[in-house]
Amino acid sequence: MQASNHSPAAQLSGSAAFPHRHLTGIAGLQPHEIMFLLDEAEQWVEANRSRAKNDHRLDGITQINAFFENSTRTLLSFEIAGKRLGADVVNMHVGQSSVKKGETLIDTAVTLNAMRADVIVIRHGSSGAVNLIAQKVDCPVLNAGDGWHEHPTQALLDALTIRRRRGSVAGQRVVICGDILHSRVARSNMLALTALAAEVRVVAPSTLMPAGIERMYVTPYTDFDAALEGADVVMMLRVQNERMAGGFIPSTREF
Repeated sequence: MQASNHSPAAQLSGSAAFPHRHLTGIAGLQPHEIMFLLDEAEQWVEANRSRAKNDHRLDGITQINAFFENSTRTLLSFEIAGKRLGADVVNMHVGQSSVKKGETLIDTAVTLNAMRADVIVIRHGSSGAVNLIAQKVDCPVLNAGDGWHEHPTQALLDALTIRRRRGSVAGQRVVICGDILHSRVARSNMLALTALAAEVRVVAPSTLMPAGIERMYVTPYTDFDAALEGADVVMMLRVQNERMAGGFIPSTREF
């Protein structure tokens, strides 16, 4: 049975301005769709700072946060956002779930789908895991970070911050510094910022620079000072030790 346009679940369906059912990455989004999401987010910035934070537009919505990797800021951000909009938020504790007993990702997706969630927020250590789950469930899926692949909501937040501080993303010289190779945040930011007409530079040791990165319409540097020349915005990335097998840098301290 299909939900009516006035049901809580219908509020999460795609609109004419943003027709996508899921948000699994920045790749595939058009610039005007990214701008639509930034405009929507802009409306909530001041509301989130006010005393009257609670809204009820997601009353009746069940939101499941399934985080297969540790998280503090992202998990809390999704939980607080859902609750302030009136959703019933359930955090799936993966360490206490059947995943620890060998349940496959597809099995987990089928289980989540059987629970009739209205939206699922996923963080997973494997690139592409979120796309797989999105294919197996009936509700919208939001990517809160998957492997080296993407972290789209972080990139949207960064783009919104740049726009609020600089007035526009277009024309800004943005330098992303650090572990570019293993960073899903870097990948999503490169996609979002270049789509919005920023000039993006990336700087890292050659061992932490992806091959063929020029195809992402960014300019790579290995010289930190040269990359920073004339910068409007600088993003610093940590070393993704948990995604390295070793040998990329002499030491974290030297990096």
